Amino acid sequence: MPDLERLSPPIAKRVATSRNVHGDTVVDHYAWLKDRDDPDTIAYLEAENAHTEAALAHTKELQDTIFDEIKSRTLETDLSVPTRHGSWWYYTRTTEGQQYAVHCRSRTEPQLPDDPTQPLPAPDDEQVLLDENELAGDSPYFALGAFDVSPDGRLLAYSTDHDGDETYTMWFKDLQTGEQLPDSIPGTYYSTAWSADASALFYTTVDAAMRPYRVWRHVLGTEVESDVIVHEETDERFFAGVGLTRSEQYIVIGVGSMVTSEVRVLPATEPLGEFTVIEPRRQGVEYSLDHAGDTFYIVHNDDAEDFELVAAPVTAPGRANWRPVLAHRAGTRITGVDAFATHLVVSMRHQGRTELQVLPLPEGTDGAADVRSARFIEVPEEVRTVHPGTNPEFDTSVFRLGYTSLTTPSSVYDYDIGSGELRLRKRKPVLGEFDPNDYEAVREWASAADGTRIPISLVRRRDTPRDGSAPCVLYGYGSYEASMDPWFSIPRLSLLDRGFVFAIAHVRGGGELGRRWYEDGKLLAKKNTFTDFIACAEHLVKAGWTSSDRLAGRGGSAGGLLIGAVANLAPSAFAALVAEVPFVDALNTILDPSMPLTVIEWEEWGNPVESAEVYAYMKAYSPYENVAPVDYPAMLVTAGLNDPRVSYHEPAKWVARLRATATGDRPLLLKTEMGAGHSGPSGRYDAWRDEALVLAFVIDATSA
Repeated sequence: MPDLERLSPPIAKRVATSRNVHGDTVVDHYAWLKDRDDPDTIAYLEAENAHTEAALAHTKELQDTIFDEIKSRTLETDLSVPTRHGSWWYYTRTTEGQQYAVHCRSRTEPQLPDDPTQPLPAPDDEQVLLDENELAGDSPYFALGAFDVSPDGRLLAYSTDHDGDETYTMWFKDLQTGEQLPDSIPGTYYSTAWSADASALFYTTVDAAMRPYRVWRHVLGTEVESDVIVHEETDERFFAGVGLTRSEQYIVIGVGSMVTSEVRVLPATEPLGEFTVIEPRRQGVEYSLDHAGDTFYIVHNDDAEDFELVAAPVTAPGRANWRPVLAHRAGTRITGVDAFATHLVVSMRHQGRTELQVLPLPEGTDGAADVRSARFIEVPEEVRTVHPGTNPEFDTSVFRLGYTSLTTPSSVYDYDIGSGELRLRKRKPVLGEFDPNDYEAVREWASAADGTRIPISLVRRRDTPRDGSAPCVLYGYGSYEASMDPWFSIPRLSLLDRGFVFAIAHVRGGGELGRRWYEDGKLLAKKNTFTDFIACAEHLVKAGWTSSDRLAGRGGSAGGLLIGAVANLAPSAFAALVAEVPFVDALNTILDPSMPLTVIEWEEWGNPVESAEVYAYMKAYSPYENVAPVDYPAMLVTAGLNDPRVSYHEPAKWVARLRATATGDRPLLLKTEMGAGHSGPSGRYDAWRDEALVLAFVIDATSA
């Protein structure tokens, strides 16, 4: 470890700002950091960046080594599995030395070589649709938002972001001539939908709080000023999105809060028409749909906590006409349905694992699926993840799915609906001496204080000892019903091959074990998320996987809140913590309705503005509110200056307060991306450099 005293860490100025809510007065000395126009704010962030660089200078050789390992294991010139849509095959290429992907299509299917490391020549009729490298130019940040080819294959709508604030400019390209069309729409968000004749594009925009709330219709060839708002969501708890059913027969507007949703549809052949509500919103009722033939297939939770699948006629799709397809089963969470001309594929979670079930749609059955002939798609490994892949074709006998595990690289399979055959199309190559048999993945269960069993997925090299001597990274999230399902990572190999164990704590607040798992980790049960993570850390030590002086915790965004809360609750349980773009000033943010997404979030965290109980509960766990004069683990904290989801000032304030309060001499480091947002650096080589820095910090901080 470097001599941090000699490095003179920056000390933020203190400016007293009072908060008085529900009779509770709190003085915040670092609220001034919220003002990014204050020169002192930028100066402080830059000083912290300089300090972090100096503090990690002794790991520079290790960072370079890890970057080289990631690069040498990655097939830099590669091709995705081509996907058929209409008369075209769509795919992306990456080229050695280029940061971003190139999007292509051809009339003939590119044949993937048996040896994926061998170069694949471009088909004679290959058409480059979009080169992200050209779009990025010299910009230090670039992100592609929308990429939407019209149903007839003639036009492309795409959007670009050059600073990471997640507002995009929409552009249009004529794919027949290769010409850029004059239409351009600034300030758009992610979702889009074409009309059937490609005369109009539907898109969304955000309000001042970064809430997607308006759905617009743009008629190609007209001025943007004449675009029409087809839906404006006035309830600040709800956000809006737009898309097409796979059948391409309906444009769908979905609006939703954290616990309630409503869907509107419009025939794609009638872009100037009026949208029809499927079922009016009712508090606490969520639903989504897909379409086939004369039927909408709807997944909902009305009197079905873990959701059920129903069918409804397109002519009268309201609740009164919903007919059961897959009835509710407690503990089996139905997460979605993909409808095709001859079958349905239902995504679900059961006993902490993802599953896919195929249901045939016999002809002449008025939308009734053949449940008796339903079958699950069988995949190997217990600790794994299976999910729908890219399936744009509606009338098809093949279903594409994605598969990965902690030891199996990301894989693409085609499942034959008729025969049940599962065909591996491609597995992400890992170059060098990688052998998946050198590693083992297992599922363990920790016991929380209330007796709840918490699943842990973990992986190690088979020759890594289980005597408490191995270093370990414990990863967690635990919010929004988001599940941290097992995934493969090339950068992670740089840890595993150095004797690390990697573990995922599937804590409450996520969705791994159904809707109740989520409910038990939100609102006034949120503390379960944090204590579950600590229980997992304690289990790993007790079971001999690691020891507390060799254990690092890692999480980002809401997972960064988890890391911050754990730092206060159990600082001695970890040697190091990595909190990436962490939501650590949770109470102050949720008290401010003008902050991005705050009102939407009240159904996740509670409303401390109206409720003194919620205020007191959040104050008791919010990391910034509970910084104490204790010896914290070594910490690496990241932020993005343009982050619209977790503002840079949250991690900046937290670090400033930690530095002024904490005892001990372990590193406390803040690294802010000054030209990026929530996801950090955008180019793949820049992202590898960033990950190499994080891994070098973890290795250094957990070294024996």
